[in-house]
Order: sequence, then structure tokens, then C-alpha cells
Amino acid sequence: MPIASMTGFARAEAVGEGRHWVWELRSVNGRGLDIRCRLPAGYDALDSVVRAAVAERCRRGNVSATLSEIRDQKAQLRINRETLDQVLQLVAELGEVKVAPPRLDGLLALPGVVERQDGEDEPARHVALLTRQLNEALDGLKAMRLVEGERLAALATSHLQEIERLTEAARSVAASQPEAIAARLRQQLSELLGQSPPPAPDRLAQEIALLASRADVREELDRLAAHVAAGRSLIAGGGAIGRKLDFLCQELNREANTLCSKSADVELTRIGLDLKVAIEQLREQVQNIE
Repeated sequence: MPIASMTGFARAEAVGEGRHWVWELRSVNGRGLDIRCRLPAGYDALDSVVRAAVAERCRRGNVSATLSEIRDQKAQLRINRETLDQVLQLVAELGEVKVAPPRLDGLLALPGVVERQDGEDEPARHVALLTRQLNEALDGLKAMRLVEGERLAALATSHLQEIERLTEAARSVAASQPEAIAARLRQQLSELLGQSPPPAPDRLAQEIALLASRADVREELDRLAAHVAAGRSLIAGGGAIGRKLDFLCQELNREANTLCSKSADVELTRIGLDLKVAIEQLREQVQNIE
């Protein structure tokens, strides 16, 4: 299955009966699938349609769907006398309250006082047309997410290659750590003891072995290599792998931190810091993968 990004945008338009509708879909990264719908008054029936259609095409991401409506013809308006009479009756009942009398523009601005003569159920006649245009926009959004996902997969693979290269470089440096530790310990003992007789060779060997075991980073390097292989396998398999890759980045970072803390060599520490940078770069790309 192809890898998809959580970032995308799509737009679709529809025209009919003196109206112009525009669907705009936007998608950004998110922990789960969060769908937000903004619809004109009277089009509430489309809310469930939008949510079901988006869920069919997207597994993760914050997706916003906005429908705007433009009427080409002048709206035919009428006063809802029943609602207006109720408002005026309420005003009369509050006559003892010393406030300024209601203005005409204020009354007309109240919800339900001014209505279109088109009829309240008119938008329902356009649901089928708008659903088709919604699906067209969603297909465009999915296509854009897939194109972006292909680019993210290539970048993630490149970062995994860099992590692998640094892991092998760290392995080469770590192989020389026991000799470096032994030489450093002998030098320190020589400076501390001066003319005193050196410790017994067996005792010195024990101390060197203890220090070398504490600085042994072979397990961390092996786990780094295993995590790189797992990341490549996930990318090759495709699909909704964003969460798994994000967890893998956490594990990679954990091993890089341990590598730096165990390091007894300046060069190994430098490689460990470069590893942390490469892992962070990988994580930034993974954050956008579905």
C-alpha cells in the first residue's frame, strides 16, 4: 500500500439553479482523525455525509471541510409575521423596564424574523449534487496526500541511511575503546603513583575489564541497526505507518542517548550527537506521515 501524508488541500465547485457552491478541504497532521465541518444554514444533512466520506479515505489527520454557497439571483425575502408578533409581544410585556424602544433594524436582525421565500427544505434537493462534488474534492485531497507521502517516504529512507552510516562509524570507533581505556588508566596510575610500584597485572586487568564493560556500546549499536531495518521494512510495506515510525524514532533516540552517556571517546560522542540530529530529522518527517 502507498504511504500517504497527512497534509493536503483540494477544491471542487458546483453550479445549479442560480447557485454556486465551493467545497474546500484542508488536511494537516494530527494524532488521530479529527473531522471538522462548516456548512451553510440548511445543509446540516451533509454533515454525516462528509464525515463518512472522509473516514473512508483518511486514517489520520485534522481534516476540515468547508462548503460555501453563492446565490447568483437576488434573494426573495419576506417577514415572518408570527415570529415578529411574538417578539413585539415580549417587548410589550417588558414595558415596565426603562429601556429604549426597539429599532426596526434590530428587529429585522433577529433570527427567524426575515426569511427567504425559497422554502426551508430547498437545500435538501441539492444534496446529491454536492455529495458528488465532495467526493471529487476528496479524491483530489487523497491524490495530493499520496504524492506528498511518496516524497516523505524518500526523505525518511534517506535519513535511515544516514543513521545506518553513523551507526557503523560508531561501531568502528567503539572497537578501539578497550585499548584506549587501558592506555588512559595506565597513564593515570603512573601519574598518581609516581615512584611507587605499579599494581599487580591481574588487578590492573580487572579494573580495565570493569571500565570497558561499562563503556561497552555494542548492544546499543545492535539495537540501532535493528531499528533501522525495522524502519525500512515499515516503509516497504506502506500503509498507515506513521504511528509505528514515530515510536521507532523514540527508540532510536533512546539508544543514541545511551550511546552518548556510555561514550569514553570524544569521537564516539561526536558521532552520537550526529546520530541524535539525524534521528530528529527523521522524526520531523515522520510526524507528517499518516
